[in-house]
Amino acid sequence: MKSDFITKPHACSFTLNLRCVSLGRSQTSETLLSEKVGQMMEWASKRSIIKLNGDKFRRFVKAPPRNYSVVIMFTALQPQRQCGVCRQADEEFHILANSWRYSSAFTNKVFFASVDFDEGSDVFQMLSMNSAPTFLHFPAKGKQRKTDNYELQVRGFAAEQLARWVADRTDVHIRVIRPPNYAGPLLLGFLLAVIGGLAYLRRHNLEFLFNKNVWAFSALCFVLIMTSGQMWNHIRGPPYAHKNPNTGQVSYIHGSSQAQFVAETHIVLLFNGAVTMGMVLLCEAATSDMDIGKRKILCVAGIGLVMLFFSWLLSIFRAKYHGYPYRYVCKHLFII
Repeated sequence: MKSDFITKPHACSFTLNLRCVSLGRSQTSETLLSEKVGQMMEWASKRSIIKLNGDKFRRFVKAPPRNYSVVIMFTALQPQRQCGVCRQADEEFHILANSWRYSSAFTNKVFFASVDFDEGSDVFQMLSMNSAPTFLHFPAKGKQRKTDNYELQVRGFAAEQLARWVADRTDVHIRVIRPPNYAGPLLLGFLLAVIGGLAYLRRHNLEFLFNKNVWAFSALCFVLIMTSGQMWNHIRGPPYAHKNPNTGQVSYIHGSSQAQFVAETHIVLLFNGAVTMGMVLLCEAATSDMDIGKRKILCVAGIGLVMLFFSWLLSIFRAKYHGYPYRYVCKHLFII
């Protein structure tokens, strides 16, 4: 009995000490979280995208406690890096962050930040990251998932696409508000003025409006632009090309059938135009009244254009659609 009498007060004291330690840790954790949220809000009030280095990243993103999500763009904006895609993605990221920062629904639930390679190379090494730009979401709770890594090559970096991804990962819906762009209306007005001026100067002779070759050329240009993927570029906003930061090699053709680069659409437009020109030359060689020598030249030139550029088109399809059953003709001439 004596032993029990002595042990119970010690047990009570030990339990009380544990509760005190637990309460002290809880208060410390809450204080630390409050300080971190306050600091993030202060930074966000000054600029919509918070710039992070290695120390700030480890303290405010990786280290607990944290009850807020952070969307980070890892980039390389210094001139010596020559990353044109990074600058384009940075502009879209700023549009998204500003739309959230100046929204009436702005809260501390999600913050937007960026890590530049020259200011946080240790962060790139920590995350085993070897390309830029890259967008990652760090959730408030739990571990990162595969979907927290934004598929830039598939979706592009348009602010609207980024907003959909952020909404999917954080349940925060951001209405993207772009600054007014007067270039489009001014260009359209200039074009209409030029057309109106030409029509006025030739008001007594408007036969060119009924010229079938003019309308055929205009329709052909429209078809080539649409079939090359320009509308996809307008909707998705893909990068012009991709530069490997390790090797410096620039890729103009995307390796997947689910995405494309802007340069790729220009190449396809050029190849389709060349094939069309070859077909036009063949038609001229068959129907024109020129002497036989010139018609032979047109025929050879047309066949050459069709074979060469159509074989290159097939080469692109084989590179993007793995297992494409048809082979190109000019195998040794494909250099892309």
